[in-house]
Amino acid sequence: MKVGDVKTIGVLGMGVMGGGISQTAILAGYNVIARDLKDEIIARARENIIGGRFGLKGGVERGKITQEQMDAAVARLKVTTKVEDLARVDVIIEAIGGGPSGELENKDIKLKVFAELDKLVKPAAIFASNTSRFTITDLAAATDRKENFIGMHWFSPANIMRVVEVIWTKDTSEETIQCIEALCDKFGKTHVRVKDVPGDTGFVGNRIFGAARQEAARIVQEGICTAEGVDTVMMGGFNWPAGPIGMGMGARAGWGQKK
Repeated sequence: MKVGDVKTIGVLGMGVMGGGISQTAILAGYNVIARDLKDEIIARARENIIGGRFGLKGGVERGKITQEQMDAAVARLKVTTKVEDLARVDVIIEAIGGGPSGELENKDIKLKVFAELDKLVKPAAIFASNTSRFTITDLAAATDRKENFIGMHWFSPANIMRVVEVIWTKDTSEETIQCIEALCDKFGKTHVRVKDVPGDTGFVGNRIFGAARQEAARIVQEGICTAEGVDTVMMGGFNWPAGPIGMGMGARAGWGQKK
């Protein structure tokens, strides 16, 4: 598939990431069918896309888009709980969150969903996972479209952050890679090709930031500096927009204690 063939994009999961991806796509002129499991989830997501902190109304108020552009974008968005509504989409972008244990992502759920969709969605469609850590080859193994399977890792909030990691496997076709890269261009995103590796180790951004966060934790735990001090050094000395502890997953509370 080439980018000119892409007319409708399916988005799986309407949390923060799925909502941001959907908003980006409708603003770029694509029809979007966004699916989640419950009516209240998709209703809340649609409300956030329109009126949330980074929503379309704010864009109109700041002069980033016109009211006409907003209205046209909203008209291109369909939200649904019916998986069969995705049957004819051209690209699926999966942004499914965690499972019942409260984890950020659940691999088993993703594998189950991809296997189900592979039987439903037209064979030419590209499947892209927004996973931040799982090996793309493993996810693709749940389908019979390995040449049309790719990673497309966005950063949060997806409609604001500028970079997308495009993760290719040994089976991903060059045409699929180029189509997703061109789609990123249409979205106004900078894309970086990243080779898939085994072990669920993540990709470029999260691996590097994870290492920085672990070292920051050790510095605090060894009593070398406070958490606030570590963040101040990295923000003031290296121009980071936020420090590694402040950007961590609410980790400040436990990092000031020696073990």
